Amino acid sequence: MSLSDRVAQLEQQAQNQRQNRLGQLNELQQMQTQMQQMQGQIEQLQHQLQELQDQTKAQYSDADSRLQRLEKGVGPNPAAAASNGGPAAVASAASPGSAATSPAPAATTPAPTPAAPAESTAQKAAALNAYNAAFKSLRAGDYVSSSRGFRQFIEKYPNDALVSNAFYWLGESYYATTNYQIAVEAFKHLLSQYPQSDKAPDALLKLGYSQLEMKQTDAGVASLKSVLAKYPSSNAAKLAKERLNRLSQQPAR
Repeated sequence: MSLSDRVAQLEQQAQNQRQNRLGQLNELQQMQTQMQQMQGQIEQLQHQLQELQDQTKAQYSDADSRLQRLEKGVGPNPAAAASNGGPAAVASAASPGSAATSPAPAATTPAPTPAAPAESTAQKAAALNAYNAAFKSLRAGDYVSSSRGFRQFIEKYPNDALVSNAFYWLGESYYATTNYQIAVEAFKHLLSQYPQSDKAPDALLKLGYSQLEMKQTDAGVASLKSVLAKYPSSNAAKLAKERLNRLSQQPAR
């Protein structure tokens, strides 16, 4: 083969290798996106299951309290029980002398109403709807609406069980729009306020990614190494290790 043919062959091989690497990178990105979507679906199902469990507990508590009132001889309406000759009626019809010698029936104490659990359930349902709406915007690629929705959710329901997840997806919304500094703040807030959250490994991983995008290489590498140290068995640790390997293979500048 002539020199020009060899050069052409080498160039073709290099081009093929670049295309193969690009294809592999695209496949990896698609897999990461699919995994994020699956994680979102799983957490939605988990939260819905928790909601059903909470509702069941509330219904059981309501039924238990009603049964206790019935055992004491007081129905849902104490006034109705009094008119029917129940313990309340006996207490009201007693003379002053008899009242001094007989203690008042315990049934005269108003029984608690199940209104509070119903309100709590309604509030949880409203919080879940708000969270799902923001998450739906995120999956649709509408990151502006997504970030706005998660911010409003955090402000309105600061004590909800999904607040830590909301901070993570808020950071993801900003990360997707290259607002890395704001993403860093969201991820750091999650890690400092909710260190036991299921999203902590992913938040620490994305914190490292964001820092690397901001050219804060030392901080980014430190964050990725922290993922390996704190969550060695997590999927985030695998991704952190891959990113660190790629960084180590890059030529020094």
